Amino acid sequence: MNTELKKILEEADLLKARLQAIRPLDTEALRKIKAAFEMEYTYESNRIEGNTLTLQETALVVSEGVTIGGKSIMEHLEAINHAQAVEFIKEIASNDIEITERTIQEIHALVLHGINRQQAGKYRSVPVMIVGSRHTPPQPYLIEPQMEKFIIDYKTMEEAATHTILIAAYLHDELVKIHPFIDGNGRTSRLLMNLYLLSKGYIITSLKANNEAKQAYYTALEQSHTDGNRAAFNLIVANAVKNALENYLGIVEAANNQ
Repeated sequence: MNTELKKILEEADLLKARLQAIRPLDTEALRKIKAAFEMEYTYESNRIEGNTLTLQETALVVSEGVTIGGKSIMEHLEAINHAQAVEFIKEIASNDIEITERTIQEIHALVLHGINRQQAGKYRSVPVMIVGSRHTPPQPYLIEPQMEKFIIDYKTMEEAATHTILIAAYLHDELVKIHPFIDGNGRTSRLLMNLYLLSKGYIITSLKANNEAKQAYYTALEQSHTDGNRAAFNLIVANAVKNALENYLGIVEAANNQ
């Protein structure tokens, strides 16, 4: 582990300890703060995949059922589906339910609900290529054994007391590498990452989708998938978690001091 990553993980540990020590906010106030973070996450995750809804439009679609003129039905469904998937992972995390292949398929089924009924929640049966990447995902017959190994390796990391943030990064990184679904792999992997973080007491973490951040994100995944070097991607996830904790604590502590 490089020095920079170690420092960020240590800072995240201190922030998480502060979060756990803080006195509880009024339930309604806390609900609104979390809802704002979750909406931003839905917006950013969909934006990475090319959805053009703004943050405000995403909130109107999800919370008010508003139809945005000039935006496609698919973009509306992507926002609604993702918000429902966030509710699903929150429920799983709060009930301490074990992550399995079935869990991942259920998340994916929500992501593609009403968009691709035939493929929602099902492993792909055709080979795929990723545009702009040197990485070729496994052939369909290799998906099931690789997914089984994926779950075993994640549990091995837990047994080895690997840092929570690094396990979360692995879950995202490796699922995208296997690319088990015909579509929706990115959203599903980011939801899986957040499911694990939530289950360990962290908060919803967004990976930003502005041009610079998006380029760094895809470059880091490419390095991991083609060269086996996870360092850059681990750093991106660790920074994102630390920043989310800082932002959340800033809001909560300010609200507590009112």
